[in-house]
Amino acid sequence: MSPTQFKVVLAALALGGAAVGGGAAWWMVRKPVLTPEAIGAVARPSAAQGTPTHWSGRVSTIAGDGLPGASNGSGQRTRFADPFGVVLDKEGNLYVADGGSNNSIRKIDLAGVGSTLAGGEEGYAEGAGKLAAFNTPSGIAIDAAGNLYVADTGNNAIRKVTPQGVVSTLAGDGLAGDKDGQGAAAQFNGPIGVAVDAAGVVYVSDTYNDRIRRIAPNGEVTTIAGGKRAGLADGAAAQALFDTPTGLAISAAGELYIADTGNSAVRKLDPHGNVSTVAAASDDDRAALLRTPVGIALTPDGFLYVASNSHGRLAQITPTGEVAAVQDIDHPAQPGYGPDGGVRLYAPRGIALARDGALFVTDAATFRLHHIGIPPAGEAAPADAAPPGPPAHGATMLWPVKPQDQAHEVVGLMGEVRGNFDGESRDHFHAGLDVQAAIGTPVLAVGAGKVSDPRASWGYGELSEGLAFDGLQYIHMRVGRDPRDKLIDPRFQLLKNDKGVADAVRVKRGTRFLAGETLGTVNRMAHVHLDYKPNGDALNPLSLPFIDLADTLPPQIQGVSLVDADGKVLKAKAGARLLVPRSLGEVQIVVDAFDQSDGGQKRRRLGLYKLGYQLLNGDGGIIPGMERPLITQQYDRLPRNREAVKLAYAANSGITVHGAKETRFAYAINNTLRDGKLTPGAWKVGALSPGDYILRITAEDYAGNAATRNRDLAITVD
Repeated sequence: MSPTQFKVVLAALALGGAAVGGGAAWWMVRKPVLTPEAIGAVARPSAAQGTPTHWSGRVSTIAGDGLPGASNGSGQRTRFADPFGVVLDKEGNLYVADGGSNNSIRKIDLAGVGSTLAGGEEGYAEGAGKLAAFNTPSGIAIDAAGNLYVADTGNNAIRKVTPQGVVSTLAGDGLAGDKDGQGAAAQFNGPIGVAVDAAGVVYVSDTYNDRIRRIAPNGEVTTIAGGKRAGLADGAAAQALFDTPTGLAISAAGELYIADTGNSAVRKLDPHGNVSTVAAASDDDRAALLRTPVGIALTPDGFLYVASNSHGRLAQITPTGEVAAVQDIDHPAQPGYGPDGGVRLYAPRGIALARDGALFVTDAATFRLHHIGIPPAGEAAPADAAPPGPPAHGATMLWPVKPQDQAHEVVGLMGEVRGNFDGESRDHFHAGLDVQAAIGTPVLAVGAGKVSDPRASWGYGELSEGLAFDGLQYIHMRVGRDPRDKLIDPRFQLLKNDKGVADAVRVKRGTRFLAGETLGTVNRMAHVHLDYKPNGDALNPLSLPFIDLADTLPPQIQGVSLVDADGKVLKAKAGARLLVPRSLGEVQIVVDAFDQSDGGQKRRRLGLYKLGYQLLNGDGGIIPGMERPLITQQYDRLPRNREAVKLAYAANSGITVHGAKETRFAYAINNTLRDGKLTPGAWKVGALSPGDYILRITAEDYAGNAATRNRDLAITVD
């Protein structure tokens, strides 16, 4: 989005823009708008207009370049550390609660220039501008006078920020607790969501108390919904149960909508104190639109927008309860973008609405603020920006188990095919790095970091139990527990169900860990899995400079085959070249190969990093135009669509999770996987001239070792 376009959008927002909780009336603007008068003419609501359904928008970036930072300026010069809540004032200025190491409230004006309104250091202090201090600010709301209300999660308090940047505390004493009262006499436990109504009443998601609180204009805090534990139950006030509630949105009629993150549901608290479920994700649908919602916004005509923290999708819920994806106009359904062409962010946290139909959404994983709206008629889609590189690291990276300064056996790499418990051998890509360790071994932080996700741990007691912070996911461990299942320290909170049985471990947003601190212990999987997601996409963890990690062994190619459109493998007669009829038109190239690393067990098979092919003439000479191998697959980052694994690998690949067979990596290298995008393809043998050829395979590991044996397939094209 250009600076001129940005000013036009914000001018439109200013005319109808949202005061209460970031939500306001808005209509979709479908034509270019060039003047304030024209903007006003199309932005005003009318009885004949309303919120459209099943609409498609363009995702553009207002601020941030994909890397963390604290800089101010225009567009990508503004960097965030952990952008969360976002609101608009009446003039069209944007405000973002920026946690992480920034702990500040950021402002983006009508010219698109970012600045810091208040805060900048982690702490708890009142005052103007930089004199004030926050600790992991999260949700943010704005009242009719332009005052901001901030859920200061790490300080367990609700803060107020005037338009001039003066910060005070509305309620809470800085200590985690669960107590009603006035101002500092009240206590919260990591509040994350906040909304304010027209009367100045502030509503709070008291996230780690699993309750909804109300703050009167005089600072009096009362609990209006939620019981003594996490759970899922509708009903009256104290009988209702929530699990890690986060985002809030309030209607003019006083209905409070709640992103119930842990329950993957949207709940409603009516003015009479009754809680009901508006919509929820199905337990057996891992791609459900409402999986772990965090961001939520409401239109005056009763439509909700909800952002999934699990897979970054945006859902629209109609007043009748229909749930549909907000579509991405530039990326319709295709491998790598999601099953239905919906908008796909990474970790959306906050949503702001305006009368012109724009959605402003923060994405904590990519450190960006996005604009989503219908582009002007005839405007060409922008080219996809190159993904940012990972943040810089030091010369070495610690290992996740002791000794942290010595190499350990790597037993799994990014990009390997994995199966499931239902017998499907190509269920998903392996996303990270596996480090072997005995059951019960302490899992240690490889670096210092701060928890950003409101629900940073998952899978209590399951094989895939894990914890995420600072762009890394530590998986296959008892989170926060020793081998006897006892909690390691108070940063880990054990939750129990209605029968008193432990069923979850929580780690609050804003929790800090230092390098070398214990995060848990290895579970029955007997290894630690590390996913590396420094700015959204899953990147190859081998790019991290682990101490003494060595690989001098080249990959081994076990076979190269060609497969026709019917899935039939072409066979050669004994001692003869493989005959490839031109009449086939297209074939699939399948390479059966694996890698090993120094110090690994002989039986261990690892995946490859780079594959491709080169066509030579019959005696091995270079064919003009084919001087270099065509690299078709490179596992530097992965596609987000799980089904893409079935294109990267042939049908005879993989192994089920519980299988006893040897893992097989049969790469379908006619399909291209580069920069996290999977593009189907085929080797067009019908376009070749008749004659003898050699199909030479390129197969390399991350260290650059290349296979030299069994890489040539002699063929005759007829």
